[in-house]
Amino acid sequence: MRLDTKSLRYLSSEDWRVLTAVEMGSKNHEVVPTPLIIRIAGLRGGSGAHKNISTLAKMGLISKVKNAKYDGYRLTYGGLDYLALHTHLKRSIIYSVGNQIGIGKESDIFVVASSSGVQHVLKIHRLGRISFRTVKANRDYLTHHRAAGSWMYMSRLAALKEHAFMTALWENGFPVPKPLAQNRHTVVMELIDAFPLRQVSEVPDPAGLYADLMAIILRLAEYGLIHGDFNEFNVLVKEEEHRESGDSGEMDGEGESSVTLRPIVIDFPQMVSIDHPNAEIYFDRDVGCVKRYFERRFHFTSTEPGPLFADARKQARRGSSAAKRLDVQVEASGFSRKMAKELESYMREAGVDGDGARDEDAELARSEENSDESEGQGSCPEQEDDQQEIRPEREAESELETDLGRRIASSLVLQERHDPSTQRRSI
Repeated sequence: MRLDTKSLRYLSSEDWRVLTAVEMGSKNHEVVPTPLIIRIAGLRGGSGAHKNISTLAKMGLISKVKNAKYDGYRLTYGGLDYLALHTHLKRSIIYSVGNQIGIGKESDIFVVASSSGVQHVLKIHRLGRISFRTVKANRDYLTHHRAAGSWMYMSRLAALKEHAFMTALWENGFPVPKPLAQNRHTVVMELIDAFPLRQVSEVPDPAGLYADLMAIILRLAEYGLIHGDFNEFNVLVKEEEHRESGDSGEMDGEGESSVTLRPIVIDFPQMVSIDHPNAEIYFDRDVGCVKRYFERRFHFTSTEPGPLFADARKQARRGSSAAKRLDVQVEASGFSRKMAKELESYMREAGVDGDGARDEDAELARSEENSDESEGQGSCPEQEDDQQEIRPEREAESELETDLGRRIASSLVLQERHDPSTQRRSI
């Protein structure tokens, strides 16, 4: 499911009407009948409408289902990508699409730019990509849900939930990317010059970074939220340089500089309320993931126990923000409790706990091949003994990813100036 925008500029207004008609018909039909597509599109003349349908099918935006009882088409993820990009284009959010900078178990991350050249991040949720292998063992899910349509619907819910929580967290001063827009299964957010914690081999102050991460977990609980997938894949680390004053007490060029690491949290589709039945399990898992990772990677072990869920819950009740429950605020903003239950049910049935992709899961997502080579889907990668070191053949790739994460903005600019093959594709 690659994002190819080459054909987007060549679609006519009639093509967009037909593609939108297939999307609308998919709400009630797994395979949308051709006469219904023409009727919803409101096009005159059957031959012209069939030509538009043929054009979309050749581009892979819709597909004809084999052995169907009637003549019809279904929307593909490529078609859903085009509809979302078209909406972002009309709203002047996205003008061009750049390189892919990340891939999760069920999402793709791209660098995009506005018409003014400001770079952002586009996250495309693709629920169902990795879940095919687990759905084989969960046939009940396919019995009660239409497979393809349900996955696209769940991708929309995941994007809606992530944008809603990210907006609430950003407005309340949490270290998260600034959300810019959301449409269908996509979320647009600011581009941060940072890199994942999993790519950090050493830090100058492990105790300080550990304390910052635990403080974020506790502050989330104080506002009524639990991340649910708080691990090294979903924590970015941003370097901030501070220049110390000289002996005279004034800032000058000879003053020594120090670098501090500021954590930034990402990935929120699995976030739950502190009142969730399994809230304590998720809270303890988030804390345990951080503890195990710091013990293994940085050889740091905290001398203080906890934090404990009971203490966090007490703090939430008597804290100054007790009257400002973000879980309630998000529900009131439009992401209803029913939507949350549907998304949670999908993740439970499909075996998805979060999108912090490990190397094996990301590689499997790229190839989309043999689903029998399944690794564990737990949210805490440190629970697997065989994940303790990066495999030798991937060390060079990891170093390149680290450098890209640190200097992604300048890197893309240089690529666009000197390498035509990597230039942004204008929509």
